[in-house]
Amino acid sequence: MLRLFEIERGRIAEQPYQGTVTEQQLSETIWVDLQDPQESERDLLEQLLRTELPEAEDVDEIEASARYFIDAAGVHIHSLFLTQSEGRHDTNTVAFILQPGRLITVRDSELADFRLLRMRARRGQVEARSAQELTVQVFEQKVENLADALEDIHVKLGEASYLVLEEEDSDLEDAIDMLAKLEDSNGKVQLCLMDTRRSITFLQRHIHIDSELQESFRDITRDIDTLMAHTGFLFNKINFLMDSTQGFINIQQTNIIKMFSIAAVVFLPPTTVASIYGMNFDHMPELDWLLGYPFSLALIVLSGIAPYLYFKKKGWL
Repeated sequence: MLRLFEIERGRIAEQPYQGTVTEQQLSETIWVDLQDPQESERDLLEQLLRTELPEAEDVDEIEASARYFIDAAGVHIHSLFLTQSEGRHDTNTVAFILQPGRLITVRDSELADFRLLRMRARRGQVEARSAQELTVQVFEQKVENLADALEDIHVKLGEASYLVLEEEDSDLEDAIDMLAKLEDSNGKVQLCLMDTRRSITFLQRHIHIDSELQESFRDITRDIDTLMAHTGFLFNKINFLMDSTQGFINIQQTNIIKMFSIAAVVFLPPTTVASIYGMNFDHMPELDWLLGYPFSLALIVLSGIAPYLYFKKKGWL
């Protein structure tokens, strides 16, 4: 899918087009946004822009030299963005090509950051005078979305904390599963924040920006530092709850083993008595005793009650 945006009275607005994009339309475009482009769209843009667009395998490379570089086409940045599907977070790489008068973005899927940016553009809320300012707007929106994701993680972590520490008869295995998902999501957010900081640093070094944009970059960096500290707090909280959950599970298992051990000890004396009187020898005085059977039953009961009362007195039960 191909979307074109232009500047109208200092604000970003989507540029409608029908059929094939013309070179005249591209000359008025400040932002070219490609989402899962078809081969025909890629070929057309590469021909009109005289720029080779990155392939999927190039975008996903992790080497710094492959993610941040400058060539004849412009300044290239491959930045990680956060996605969410079925309650789980993941990352998706977006390729930025920043040219003197145009920003080109290439991505494989729909992202909340770009969807919100388009919504704000339709409402006339995205102010930009250049491609550089628009790039700053994209990264500001990204950091805002990461902050929202951390707030959601914090809320869910509070639910997990109640489940582990306060709710009685809670399913601790479900708590471990919840904490594992939260730890993974928090790690994905932290990875996106680290990547954003590297992207901002690269832009500050290699593009010409005025004092206003420089201050915007500093604001983004300060927000990133604050959010990074928050991810560290969440990691510590998750680790504490994970250790507590495992400790409670160990206590439950220990109590079960203790009950089996006590039961074995309680039933050991009666079993011994029953075994003695179950022997088949010719010379056993109790065999001809009239009260032998009631006596053996009473002895079995008393030998079982005595250990139980002893454990009860000791506080082991």
